Formats: sequence, C-alpha cells, structure tokens
Amino acid sequence: MSRAEPGTHPLYHRLMVYLLFIILLLPLAGTLLYSLATSWSASLLPSGLTFKWYLALWSDPRFLAAFGQSLLVCVGALLLSVLLILPLLFVVHYHFPRLDALMNILILLPFAVPPVVSSVGLLQLYGSGPMAMVGTPWILIGCYFTVALPFMYRAITNNLQAINLRDLMDAAQLLGASTFQAAFLVVLPNLRKGLLVALLLSFSFLFGEFVFANLLVGTRYETLQVYLNNMRNSSGHFNSALVISYFLFVLVLTWVANHLNKDKS
Repeated sequence: MSRAEPGTHPLYHRLMVYLLFIILLLPLAGTLLYSLATSWSASLLPSGLTFKWYLALWSDPRFLAAFGQSLLVCVGALLLSVLLILPLLFVVHYHFPRLDALMNILILLPFAVPPVVSSVGLLQLYGSGPMAMVGTPWILIGCYFTVALPFMYRAITNNLQAINLRDLMDAAQLLGASTFQAAFLVVLPNLRKGLLVALLLSFSFLFGEFVFANLLVGTRYETLQVYLNNMRNSSGHFNSALVISYFLFVLVLTWVANHLNKDKS
C-alpha cells in the first residue's frame, strides 16, 4: 500500500486540480448559459432559457454550408498528409535514420513563417496565371497540409520509435513477409494510436484556423471560422450557440475516436 511522501497533502492537491478545472470551465459555462438565454443584460442571471438560437443556427443554410466546407478542406488536407507522410516516415526511419535530424528541422519550417506572411506570398503566386487557386478550396487544402505536417510527423515519429521499427520489420521478414507486407500488415496496425493522435491534433487545429481561410478564400469559399467572423455583428446569443456547437462537435469527435481506438479484449 503506497504512502504519501512527507510534507504532501493529497486534499490540497485535489483542491488545486478542482480549482484549475473550474477556472478552465467557467468561460465555457458562461458561453453555454448565454447561448441558452432569452436575454441577459441587467441581471446576474438570464431572464429565461431557450433553444431558439441553436434552432436558428442549425437551420441557417449559410452556416451548414460553411460547416461542410470546413470539414471538406480539413479532411482533404489530413488525407493528403497521411498518404504522403506515412511512406516518407517509413523510408526515413527504416532506410535513412540519419536523416531524421534534418527532417525535424524541415518539418517545422511552416511554423517559422507567420500565416499572414505566407498568405501574401501565396496570393502573389496563385492569384493569377495557369495555377490560379486563390478563392478555391484547393489552396486551403495545400496550406492546411503544410500546417498539419509538424503534428503528423512528431506523433507518428514517436510511435515509430516506441515500436522499434527495424526489429519489427526484421522479425516479419524472417517469417517470410515481404517489405510491403511487413509494412502494411505488421507496422501499420502498430501505428494506429500515434496516427489517431496526430489526426485529432491536426483536425482540432485546422478546423479552427482563420488567417489562411480569411485571406486566401474569404467569402468565396466560406469556412466556419470565416462565417463566425462575418457574423460578429449579429446577436451575441447566436454567436455563443455557434461557439458551443463547434466545441461539442470536436468533443464528440474526440470521444468517438478514443472509443474506436480502445484495445479490444
């Protein structure tokens, strides 16, 4: 039976954790309450509760279009990332492990350039000519792909190092598997958790991205964050309902992904 170290107070530690949770949840709780309020101005509590703001939000065709378009560009960018980064990581870690240090530097370059500066350059490159993509989802998918690379690379690299890739491949080949069979049937299933973490982190970040979406496509391909910015002068209750809907969507998605990722007994 474990004993507490001298000088420690478990109750104090629990209270600190609870206090931290309360501090983190208070803004969210206030936003939720405001999204359900009929009016809330001159009193400590709202005068009444209603779901009309949520009904107005989810019956707005413009919101539904922006929500679907955000999903499309995020899923497209993540699919492209998986298709390109997984083979690259396998080749680097299995055949050229010395390149890992260089890859760590190159993969962080998208974070070295501010999004506003990147957007100006992209507007110059793809604003006209044979590869004019400004105002289309294709340029967002390309931008989001580069933004997702660091998340994907680090999470999957840590997973590859944990499973000891070379020993796993050698064992599979000794049992008669080809390199492709060993990579697809042995290594890939062991990367499930790392890949899921990378996808969740990337999706949560990209779904809330605003700078690239606003500067490169704006209202021509309105995403959720651009829609929220364009609706900033509307009812605060309506905007609060939008923020809570966004949070709940990401929360439910994370719960489903974690549930599917649990080891089956």
